[in-house]
Amino acid sequence: MAKEKINKIHKRVTQEVRQVRLEVLQKVTDLMTAGLGLVAALAWNEAIKAFFNTFFPTPSGNLLGLTLYALLITIIIVIITIQLGRAVNLAKKQAGDEGKSDG
Repeated sequence: MAKEKINKIHKRVTQEVRQVRLEVLQKVTDLMTAGLGLVAALAWNEAIKAFFNTFFPTPSGNLLGLTLYALLITIIIVIITIQLGRAVNLAKKQAGDEGKSDG
């Protein structure tokens, strides 16, 4: 009887640990996505400022370079966020599969 209770508690704790790991992965992914989105936004901000500086010249500003930089950063960030999303989906699927085999 005591062994059954221990096994039941162990199973419940294991499930909770898996759930917490998944939640942590989701939060880290959300934070990384937000941070990378900020990088893309800042890159585009610089490109747009350079665009306006082209029409209202100032001593500095490289429109083509900043635009290419913004495009490159955006492409890299899109690829990273897609991979992060896939990793989270895979982890969710694995957690679901493990939960089915445990239950």
